[in-house]
Parts: sequence; C-alpha cells; structure tokens
Amino acid sequence: MTDSTESKKFYVTAGNARTFIRAVLTGNGVPQENATIVADCVVAADLRGVDTHGINRIPSYMARIRQGVLNATGSPELHQITPVVAQVDGHNTFGFLSAHLGMSSAVSMAQTYGIGMVSVKHSNHFGMSAWIVQQALDAGMMCLVFTNSSAALPVWGGREKLMGVSPIACGAPAGRTKPFILDMAPSVAARGKIYKAKLRGERIPVGWALDAEGRPTDDPAAALEGVMLPMGGPKGSALSIMMDVFSGVLSGSAFAGHVTNPYDPSRPADVGHFFVAIKPDLFMDLEEFKERMDYLYQRVVGSERMAGVNRVFFPGEIEQLTQEERTRSGIPYVQAEIEELNKEAELVGAEEIVVSHC
Repeated sequence: MTDSTESKKFYVTAGNARTFIRAVLTGNGVPQENATIVADCVVAADLRGVDTHGINRIPSYMARIRQGVLNATGSPELHQITPVVAQVDGHNTFGFLSAHLGMSSAVSMAQTYGIGMVSVKHSNHFGMSAWIVQQALDAGMMCLVFTNSSAALPVWGGREKLMGVSPIACGAPAGRTKPFILDMAPSVAARGKIYKAKLRGERIPVGWALDAEGRPTDDPAAALEGVMLPMGGPKGSALSIMMDVFSGVLSGSAFAGHVTNPYDPSRPADVGHFFVAIKPDLFMDLEEFKERMDYLYQRVVGSERMAGVNRVFFPGEIEQLTQEERTRSGIPYVQAEIEELNKEAELVGAEEIVVSHC
C-alpha cells in the first residue's frame, strides 16, 4: 500500500473490521463481551456511510484509555427508579455500553408497560445515534435518542463554543417499507466530518464553520480551532440547548459547555444521554400502525419532485441503501486511516486489519 495515493480506497469487510476492533479493544483491557458490543456499534456506522463515527474513532478512544480517562475494564450499572423509568451510571466506560444497556432497559419496560425512559450519566461518546435507534426498531419499538456533547457551537448571537453538536435521533418501525430513522446534528455539518477531512487532507465547504477569528473557512484545522455553525441559525442553537437539558441537566452529567471533547485525553468526558422506547400498538393494532407507516413512506417517496431531483428519500433510507451496498462490497478506507489503525494494532500486538481488495 506504500505506493498508493491518499485518494485510493482500501475495502474491508464488516466481519474483518469487527474482528480487528475486538482485538485492539481486548488488547487494551476491554472485556470480550464489551468489546463485541463496541465493535458492532462502530462498524454499524461505517456500513451506513457515517464514516465520521466509525472505525476511525478507535485511535482516539484508545488514547483516552492510555491516558486513564476512559474506563476500559468497567461496565455500566442500571438503577431502576420507577416501573417505567431507570438510570444508567456509565462509570466512565464506553458510551456504546451505557447506551446499549440504556436502550435495552427502555425496550424491556416498554414491552411491559408501553413506554420506558432511561437517563444515562457519566458516560462517553456513543458514536452514531442510528445504531441505538436500530436497536429499538429490532425490538419492534418506536424511540427517542438524545445525547449532549462537548462545546462546539455558539449559542445564537454568541461567538464562543458553548453548546455541543449533539445529535437528535428517533425512529419508528414499518411493515413492508423502510423504517423511519432520523439521526441529525443541530449544526450545518457534523463535527466528525471536519475531523475526517483533516485526517484525509481534504478541504471543507465554506459555511460549515468559522475559524478562531470568526471568519468563514474551508480549512478543517482552522475550523476545529473555531466554532461550528448551527443549522437554521437560532433554531439549531435552540435544539442544541434542548439536548443539553434532557441529556445533561436531567441526568446529573456535565452540561453548559463542560463535557470534555472526545479527542481530549486530559479528563473524563462525563456525557449524558436520554432514551425513550414506545410500543407502537398502544392506540391501535400493530398491523394498522405498520400499514399507516407504509402509507406515509409511499406518500413521501412518491411526492412530486422538484427540478433536478431524481428521487425523494425517506429519512434514513440513503444510509440503509449504503449499508446494503457496503455489506456486499466492503467498507472503503483511505491509506491514512488504515495506517492509523495498524499503529493501534502494533501497540497491543494484534494483527493488522485485513484488506479484502483495493
């Protein structure tokens, strides 16, 4: 691979990616069961084309373990508050583990009582929100998935980093059509896209971020020194504050700009999350609900298209189609990403990641 250009893609099967991640994680002290959960969640992001939250995050997670600010060996703990409310204490373990436990608990309560709500405290970055939505969908549930995150956005009218680029996610199952999966950041673009552009030596579109002097920039490094821009001005700003209320203030985790950046290995992140699972057949027969979802899907994708648009997609559909394609063809990475991953393998004596083809 030494004679390859940075733009050349190297394809890795989902199975090989999971095997590699498990080896690196267990080599850093993560129990096998926990490593399997993390690997599945990380690869799910790459399969859906959400490369900013996939395997390229592994080096930053391992750096936090080595610095002692991410608990590699522990597991989150569930506390039942009421029959339909629980709280997870992440104990500074991987956010994937806390989120998995949290949604599992919410689903279990909803199966019995129709709804389940879980607050999570003292957690970490849990990657792509859509995998948690999918966890609920696989159990036949509707859901809400909220989290807060480290300061990256100014509030509307401000100029300093204060709110996080905290994703808003939710989902609902369907019958014969694609399920509804919303997973979006309140910023113009996800911050992870800027990190990815920096790693790949690419520019970013003007309008995504401002540099430290408050000027529009297409330089990802300068953007990371500055601020992200909220989508829709005050609307995106308000949504980021909402995420902080439900995920940070309510849970007892860090909030108001005090969540630690996942790339900052100086102290624990103390992220908060908020999950709700809902039985879709509370007010009607399940089959009727699914038929209504299918009808909504058909109305959306079959709507008249604006000029220049070839197809209208349902929320989450593009990512689901990407997953189908990458499951067949493999997940594409660039050389810099492969090299960074293999450095992590070398540190723990694990095998290099297996590339199926270029």
